[in-house]
Amino acid sequence: MSSATQSLRPWMERLRHGWHASPLPAFLRWWGDELLGLLPPRWRGWFKSGAHWHLLQHDGVQWTLRRAGQPQPLASWADALDARLQQAALASALHGVDREDLRLALLLPPAVVLRRTLALPLAARHSLPQVLAFEMDRQTPFTAAQVYFAARELAAPAAAGRLQAELVVVTRGTLDPLLARLTTLGIAIDAVDLAVGDDRLGVNLLPPEQAPHRPRPRRRLNLALAAAAALLLVLLLAQWLHNRQAVLAQMQATVESMRGEAQQVAALRQQLQDNAGAAGFLARRKQNAVSRLAVLADITRRLPDSAWLERFSIDNTGQLGMQGQSLQAVKLLDALKDSRLITDASFQGSIQPDPTTGKERFYLTAQLRRPATAQPAGATSSAGGAP
Repeated sequence: MSSATQSLRPWMERLRHGWHASPLPAFLRWWGDELLGLLPPRWRGWFKSGAHWHLLQHDGVQWTLRRAGQPQPLASWADALDARLQQAALASALHGVDREDLRLALLLPPAVVLRRTLALPLAARHSLPQVLAFEMDRQTPFTAAQVYFAARELAAPAAAGRLQAELVVVTRGTLDPLLARLTTLGIAIDAVDLAVGDDRLGVNLLPPEQAPHRPRPRRRLNLALAAAAALLLVLLLAQWLHNRQAVLAQMQATVESMRGEAQQVAALRQQLQDNAGAAGFLARRKQNAVSRLAVLADITRRLPDSAWLERFSIDNTGQLGMQGQSLQAVKLLDALKDSRLITDASFQGSIQPDPTTGKERFYLTAQLRRPATAQPAGATSSAGGAP
């Protein structure tokens, strides 16, 4: 497990440097402060979180504790006191501070710390500890095994393709007795840093193996809340998708119903058009057809009184057929020649005498004229007067 942690450390360092170099942390801090300022004063304390750094300094015979950024000490006690009394003094000074947010840093005086500013290639940005450990014996009088060191990137301008980094070094002989003394007193610290005015420099010289493990129930709660929020978001998206599918299914059903109604309307319209066309066709055919009674009346007027018909027929094509008897059948063609309702009159077959009546039996065919050219015979007779 330790080898796996060592192998992942460069990647973690790269991610940490990338995060701190991005504008997101500053934006999130500003956004959080703005949202916090909108809450009532009594509620702000419930949502305040984050590390509350307290600085512990040792001047040789006495310990001093103060809040980061504040010059006034919260507590001080002599190094010669009993360990339990020192722990009690520290606990009394830290009373009221949330244990999860409490961070304690041991500050070293500037005289015991070596600081060097280096110009390094940009490629070393994500592996500063490894690069400076390799360069330790050239930049300081010590080797990497003799010191505890930390590195940080400076915001100072640098040449193209390079960066400004600061190396902070303290010898193991200086720091180890202080760490042993704190271990004896039962005081766990989170960082070893350098005192800069009323605050700290912002590096950590504490060996990683000596970093305390602090339980973070709030982080577990935040993770649970984040998981619940993610689950609610998934459920919300699923509900939204379900609602959209339901609305889509309803719209599809409505469209299918309207499509069926539209098909019925189209069928009724087509049926109406067909009926109208059929009615118009019948009306036009009736209008264009010659009346059978008019044809029969015209033939009756033109045939002589000595002739009569035994059978009279008109088929759908306008073919007219007449079978009957007459004294002089050949004169019937002349009688029908001037008719405006029929044309092409001719005998079908031969004319035969009937021994019973003494007349000639005939079968005559003709064709009805078109209505545009047909004119009832009565119109001419009425115009010219009765004979």
